[in-house]
Amino acid sequence: MRGIGEAARASGLSVSALRFYDGAGVLVPAAVDPVTGYRRYTAEQIRAARLIAGLRRVGMPVAEIANAVRDLDDPASVRVRLDDHLARLEAGLADARRELLRLHTLLDLEENLMTRITLSAADLSAALDAVLFAAVGATDPMPAGVLAETGAGDVTLVATDRYRIAVATTPATVEGSAARLFLPLDLARDLRGLGGGEVTLDLTADRVTARAGDRTVEGKPLDLEFPDWRRLIAAGPEMRRVTVDVAELRGLLDGAPVIDREHEGRAYPVSVLTVDPAGGVRFAGADEWAADTGAHVAVNREFLLEALDAGGAGQLVLELDGPVRPLALRGRSSESRFSLLMPVRH
Repeated sequence: MRGIGEAARASGLSVSALRFYDGAGVLVPAAVDPVTGYRRYTAEQIRAARLIAGLRRVGMPVAEIANAVRDLDDPASVRVRLDDHLARLEAGLADARRELLRLHTLLDLEENLMTRITLSAADLSAALDAVLFAAVGATDPMPAGVLAETGAGDVTLVATDRYRIAVATTPATVEGSAARLFLPLDLARDLRGLGGGEVTLDLTADRVTARAGDRTVEGKPLDLEFPDWRRLIAAGPEMRRVTVDVAELRGLLDGAPVIDREHEGRAYPVSVLTVDPAGGVRFAGADEWAADTGAHVAVNREFLLEALDAGGAGQLVLELDGPVRPLALRGRSSESRFSLLMPVRH
């Protein structure tokens, strides 16, 4: 048998390493002098120590090394463990390469003051569908367009024509600096038509570039300060909240009285939404609107229909606080989509 110094030289493990693997129960010496504590190793243990040294150099965990030593008399089992460890190392290297590439990209984006948004084309189209209706009628001083605003893991789209506001938030991977750009209506429509798959949006202060497969859309954002939409849509504590089914509300609206109004030379229909004390919803006529009971809000009927279409199926929470406050429509299960309609004054 060999002493610990000889075993160290023969195996490639240091003396301290041999003591560690003894303490861990991986390679216990064949004999230990009870007086001096001197360890001695057999030729078979030197073979095991050489295996341990190699496995240690490639980063195999101690528990796996112990299993390999246990299976040393079964070379096929040891080879399986070697192959499994190699597969883990290769997977780890691939992950490290991806992460380093991501960090290089992040540094490039920050250096060039660029933001990159990656998201599903379907999610982007759905979010745009939920807000574009509120942008098409915009006029000076607010031109038609859509605000794009990045969050920690999402992008929020907002549109307004002064008479209504629509908001939609969708999950996205956001890299680089936070961004807040006002996209012209034509560019927003082009983004909606990018098709399926994944979309990458590269945003700078003066350029938007979108790629989806072999398609590319480019445009220039509008140099305009967008209103503080969060303040505008904040719900007050006294707001009256009513949960309604979209299909049922559309049915009520189809049979509701229509009141014709005119503004700036344009005629438009008005519908008066009323909530009774029990929480039921109905549409009132012109006489009840004129009574100004405070339990109703009048809105442009076409705007309401478009907001219901944009909100999708299911349930909505209506928020209203009398005839002079806007009517808010929020998704019941999620506030990722939201519309606000300005009231029509009697």
